[in-house]
Amino acid sequence: MQVLDWLEHRYADVLSVEERCFIREFNRLPREPRALLVRMVMRKGVHFRASKLHYVEIGDIAMAAEPLLAQGWIDEQSPLPLDVVFEALLKAEILQCFGAAIDQPKGKKSDWLPALSERFPEVQPFNQWCAPLNDRLFSLTIMGLCDRLRLMFFGNLYQDWSEFVLADLGIFTYEKVEFCAESRGLRSREDVDACLFLHDCQQQFEAGEAVATVVEQINGLALSNPWLQKRRSKLLFQIGQHCERVADFANALGIYRECAWPGARSRLIRVLERCGEYQLAMDLAVAAGQSPESAAEQQQLLRVVPRLRRKLGGPAVKRSSPREMQRLDLQLPRTDPMLSVEFYVQAHLAEESAPVHYVENSLINSLFGLLCWPAIFAPLPGAFFHPFQRGPADLLNEDFQARRAGLFQACLAELDDGRYRQTIRERYAAKWGVQSPFVFWGALSEPLLEQALDCLPAEHLKHWFNRLLLDIKANRAGMPDLIQFWPQHKTYRMIEVKGPGDRLQDNQLRWLEFCHEHQMPIAVCYVQWAEQGA
Repeated sequence: MQVLDWLEHRYADVLSVEERCFIREFNRLPREPRALLVRMVMRKGVHFRASKLHYVEIGDIAMAAEPLLAQGWIDEQSPLPLDVVFEALLKAEILQCFGAAIDQPKGKKSDWLPALSERFPEVQPFNQWCAPLNDRLFSLTIMGLCDRLRLMFFGNLYQDWSEFVLADLGIFTYEKVEFCAESRGLRSREDVDACLFLHDCQQQFEAGEAVATVVEQINGLALSNPWLQKRRSKLLFQIGQHCERVADFANALGIYRECAWPGARSRLIRVLERCGEYQLAMDLAVAAGQSPESAAEQQQLLRVVPRLRRKLGGPAVKRSSPREMQRLDLQLPRTDPMLSVEFYVQAHLAEESAPVHYVENSLINSLFGLLCWPAIFAPLPGAFFHPFQRGPADLLNEDFQARRAGLFQACLAELDDGRYRQTIRERYAAKWGVQSPFVFWGALSEPLLEQALDCLPAEHLKHWFNRLLLDIKANRAGMPDLIQFWPQHKTYRMIEVKGPGDRLQDNQLRWLEFCHEHQMPIAVCYVQWAEQGA
């Protein structure tokens, strides 16, 4: 009822005649039939045996099903092929219904199906296939309609109705955001159809349909909704990556050339190089270097341009040496192979007066999320579409920070006058457990929070937070594994841990360089395992 009321209120101009009729008739039904339909829609699949449906709040399933059958929303006379019937039957039931046609009754269900399918190629209702069981099978006929309603409500098809159950049980709690009239991901019936079309294209691709055919369909779709344009770009980028992995370079090049998704230009340079098109790759790399889309692309260009220059026969260019980093070398006994290398370093370095926490990306992101909560959850158009969002829909868009510039400025200004400590403490208590794209509630204990607020300078927090806002997707990962505090001295040290054979990743290198640039205490710890008994 909550979903349908929401959709009627917010999407009245988008709903089709069929969908409006469904909502009206659903609201007229008694509680039991409504509950049964909801239970079916929430379960996996579209075929349900009556004998397997047991719900205390519904009671008599046969009585509850009658209005649904009358509406045509479920059907018990759907013609079914044998493989569908098999999925609804236990092995003993298959023997009961088809035992006379099974040569090896001690085999597996999967062993019996090919021969039986050849012998019984027809389609017929469940009660004709399985008359000895004296059971009924209800088939949902409105799953497509329910998926369209789910798409309009959530703005996607990866969230399902279990969100309501998890919220009712208190497992997930969401920030309450005021929704403005413009806050709709799908603004017209054409948007709904286009979103479903993109979803169908993705399923075709995942099912092995020819890439060229799928890409042609995707590119042929006319879109005026910027939100859907980004979805299309992301899908094309994913298809391009697949083509690259399987060495289908012709399709990968065609996709990347036209793709607006971040990272497509870097992938295009990489594929051109792999195809031996060194001059084309170099020309594109030089153009990209004049206006890199991100720090990640800039870092990749510093690596690829000298390599391309060598392949084109040009003079070698000396690469600048990486900044000297503080290094810790440890040789530790590995008493339990199941424990991570970070755990061993944490245990080795920790002292009563200098605790060490395994935080990785959780601490800085969480402090940022708590301080900037009002900006992150601001009810801007196109940010929040329904009550079950963990964060704004435009979180990873290039204009996310710009659209909220004044709000973020106000939040970060608290770092200048000291108010941030009290704000973060109060928000930690008030928002505990509320879903957030930044706050790691499971990793953020009160002692850790207090030590961080005591030992991390406001100036350093401001640098970190501003860097996050530059590129949220890239910069909220790659932070050092451990942090050590000296509460008496109000100082700290971050530590990136590398086990035997491990090396620094690109996003980790960028964070290390950033910390050095701003004179933040950081070290890289390299671990070797000591031989047991040595």
